[in-house]
Amino acid sequence: MDFNENFILGCSAIGAGLAVIAGIGPGVGQGIAAGHAAAAVGRNPGAQSQIRTMMLLGQAVAETTGLYGLLVAILLLFVKPLLP
Repeated sequence: MDFNENFILGCSAIGAGLAVIAGIGPGVGQGIAAGHAAAAVGRNPGAQSQIRTMMLLGQAVAETTGLYGLLVAILLLFVKPLLP
């Protein structure tokens, strides 16, 4: 391997690490959503099914950001289109 190949592989690894950082936001957002949903159920137990449905829908939408980051990281690590 020459310098160019090592440089490309190193930059791909750094990029993959940065892409995985995208998982922090959904984790924080889902924790906040679950906490607010638990508080809402505590205030109004009769609306538990509606609150749970909305919370799970919101968490599913928030999780897509983390999954996209993971997909980009996997592509950077295992697909090497720039190498000869």
